[in-house]
Amino acid sequence: MAAGMLVFPREWRQLRAVFRAVFALACLYAQLFSSQPEPAALDMATGVFVAYSLVVLIWKRLDDIQVSLPSLFAEAAFFVAFSAYGADPSGWLGSFFFLYLMAAAAIHHDWGDVCIVVGACLGFFAFVRSPSSVGLLHVALIAGLLACTLAYYKRRMQAHLAESARREQELRAEADQVRDLERQRIAGDFHDGPLQTFISLQVRLDILGTLMKRDPNTGMEDLKELQALARSQVSEIRSFLRSMRPVEVDDSDLVTSVRRIVEYFQKDTGVAARFVSSETEVRIAPETGHELLQILREALHNVQKHSKATRVVVSIEHAGKTIEISVDDDGTGFPFSGSFTLDELDLLRLGPQSIKRRVRSLGGDLTIESRPGHGAGLKFRIPA
Repeated sequence: MAAGMLVFPREWRQLRAVFRAVFALACLYAQLFSSQPEPAALDMATGVFVAYSLVVLIWKRLDDIQVSLPSLFAEAAFFVAFSAYGADPSGWLGSFFFLYLMAAAAIHHDWGDVCIVVGACLGFFAFVRSPSSVGLLHVALIAGLLACTLAYYKRRMQAHLAESARREQELRAEADQVRDLERQRIAGDFHDGPLQTFISLQVRLDILGTLMKRDPNTGMEDLKELQALARSQVSEIRSFLRSMRPVEVDDSDLVTSVRRIVEYFQKDTGVAARFVSSETEVRIAPETGHELLQILREALHNVQKHSKATRVVVSIEHAGKTIEISVDDDGTGFPFSGSFTLDELDLLRLGPQSIKRRVRSLGGDLTIESRPGHGAGLKFRIPA
């Protein structure tokens, strides 16, 4: 097929074959019942064109041939020959034939090919005089310009569709990559957290069974410790499962969404959590809000999992065109000491990778302050 050709359903191709056959038979009828002698070569060409049109109409395997570029040029050549030398002095048959030709060309072919056909037809009628050439010249000019315009916009639409398809493919690949990274993160979190605790529980329960036989009092103390460990693990799993749920974003109020996440965190973990904000309402795009809340949930999950904190304070500020969210805890802090920006964290390979990636995707900035043994603070700012 020609470059830029659209792939139309078979019904469209069948309709083109029907119109071609109708015009071919009409030309043959005009030739047979004309009172004027016609060139023998034109009679032969008409017979060949009729045979070709009927074969294409009947034989479905020739669908690709009938919409090919050689087929278009052959139809155009027969059209100009019949219009100049055939039995069509009024030009009506030739006019309808040309309209069909332009419609088929604009639908199935690139605009450059359409321009070639239109230019050839206009040049022919401009230099070859016949009873119908003047009327056909006007028809060819108007219909040809319209066909070229339609074919050009068709090509632009194809380019736009191709770009959209390429972009969709890129987004799908990016979504697959993000999904894989999220699966790896979940698997890592589960392996480092609940799984290790369950293994420890299993080992200690085996030891407890033996200990209860030898020293019931010590065994009971161990049992209480295991019960406390099981309760804390249930709390951690509940928090872990909540972090897997879709983020609930209030389209009209980011403050409400942040407050809700802090309340859930305190309820699930037992860690005292407080939300502070001088803002009563912050409006933000749902996509941006979703990412912001996901960053906050991950930051709180890290506090609960790693910091051994007893208190957490979450605050939100809306200054000008910037939204700033802070998470401060009284836990053990990060393994490093000091305050670092996003670029410095990347350079030193410090800080949570997922949070840094999300902040960067929003065009924001991140600051982490670590006070080993006395807590840590995480602050991220994004354009509102």
